[in-house]
Amino acid sequence: MKNIYSDSTDMSSQRSLLRALGWTDDEMNKPLVGIICAQSEIIPGHTHLSEVARAAAEGVIAAGGKPVIVPSVGVCDGIAMGHAGMRYSLPSREIIADSAEILIRAHAFQATIFIGNCDKIIPGMLMAAARVNVPSVFVSGGPMLAGRVRGKKTSLSTMFEAVGAFNAGRISGKELKDFECGACPTCGSCSGMFTANSMNCLCEALGMALPGNGTIPAVYSQRLALAKEAGAAVMGLLEKNVRPLDIMTPAAFRNAETVDMAIGASTNSVLHLLAIANEAGLKDEVSIDIMNGISAKTPNLCRLAPAGEHYIEELNEAGGISAVMKELLDAGLLDGSVMTAGGVTLAEAVKDAKVYDDSIIRPVSAPWSETGGLAILKGNLAPEGAVVKKSAVDPAMLKHSGPAKCFDGEEEAMRAISSGRIAKGDVVVIRYEGPKGGPGMREMLTPTSAIVGAGLGADCALITDGRFSGATRGAAIGHVCPEAAAGGAIGLVRDGDVIDIDIENCLINLRVSEEELAARRKDFKPLVKPADGYLARYRASVTSASEGAVFKKI
Repeated sequence: MKNIYSDSTDMSSQRSLLRALGWTDDEMNKPLVGIICAQSEIIPGHTHLSEVARAAAEGVIAAGGKPVIVPSVGVCDGIAMGHAGMRYSLPSREIIADSAEILIRAHAFQATIFIGNCDKIIPGMLMAAARVNVPSVFVSGGPMLAGRVRGKKTSLSTMFEAVGAFNAGRISGKELKDFECGACPTCGSCSGMFTANSMNCLCEALGMALPGNGTIPAVYSQRLALAKEAGAAVMGLLEKNVRPLDIMTPAAFRNAETVDMAIGASTNSVLHLLAIANEAGLKDEVSIDIMNGISAKTPNLCRLAPAGEHYIEELNEAGGISAVMKELLDAGLLDGSVMTAGGVTLAEAVKDAKVYDDSIIRPVSAPWSETGGLAILKGNLAPEGAVVKKSAVDPAMLKHSGPAKCFDGEEEAMRAISSGRIAKGDVVVIRYEGPKGGPGMREMLTPTSAIVGAGLGADCALITDGRFSGATRGAAIGHVCPEAAAGGAIGLVRDGDVIDIDIENCLINLRVSEEELAARRKDFKPLVKPADGYLARYRASVTSASEGAVFKKI
């Protein structure tokens, strides 16, 4: 398992540069393992990743390899939320995938450990792992502990809703400051089943991470032990020549979708699983059209914040994702024969897992609901589909009809919500926030939190061609496709048009005749927002959210 820089006189020049790094002869003859680490001083989920990377490196060294730590970019969605910076969040996923490909291939890494944590970083890294296909293991930085405000557990979603409550005059400035100071108490990815934690959990379900990856808190020493185990595991995969595409098979993606539905993960998981499958060459096997079928037979076993009162640390104590998968496997809902990063099958990896608290991980025989936590809606308003986190919707809003109030962007919608212009029963429509229209497909956590904070969460729906944070709750329907900028019907909606939403039956329709829609379409010219630099190039290259918002194939 020597690397390409070993022994050969043809590589003497390259070895001279490695000697400039202080490498010994012994190190230059060992397998070269890249540790792609997204450490950053601006992302709470990443500020501690250097420690995780060093632990992973120790694991590689102990197993006979030569680790090399290299960087990755990243965006903190929470910090970028509500301003122009959010336009760069989803586009950063493609940059992360491309940069990882560059680092791995340019330096001839024989294996890779990916260390990230937050929203687009892990999906981008998974895309790179599928694309480059060298033996790989994922280690997240782990979730932050839940906050404590006035005796109650909180998270970032609670914080955003507190802002909405303050703007609506429902809490004082002192109460808002209490939330600000108590909602995010440690490093780590935000403490609910938001996008970061969803994807870290789904890394286990895909087989690309060891048990505990999604749930061991960032501040626990067990997180460092897991990283050391990952270092040893990647050396085992290298020895056996087990690569990501041997692990991320169609069956593994079906397992991940099943776990996705069981834990009620973020709606962004749909976008990312489609993108990862596309890189794995499985676009036809893993499409948006299979998801409702998986949801129909998958019980929703977990309701974590924002859908419930429990947090990732409690899921960890209840048995973690391994316990969830054991429940599903015993019920015949998972394929236990698939390979995992631990070098064993999924069935072997979870055989000793147990549920220690069935109020957090419910049994298949007594789920929160008989069907999964996510739903794909279709209809004349979204013929290519839209996504909703069904488990986080107030039961009163699972079926709703109401008049549209239309806004050509998040800022315009926020002005209306903050000034009290949204009434009970309204369907807020935010368009030109899709991959092309934004450009960048911003998350609409600020508007949804403002609606909930104003006390309208059980009375209003919000639909958008943009995205939602995993922290969003309520009747929030995103990824409406085609988007307005691509000529989609969401761009034809007018104030007062009635929109019919039936989440249980996966329907979303605009109550306007086909003749009227055809007449509107004749004069329709999609709005084109200013964009330059990377965002202009992104808009020219990106595909529909129904395809994962990946770049067009050249």
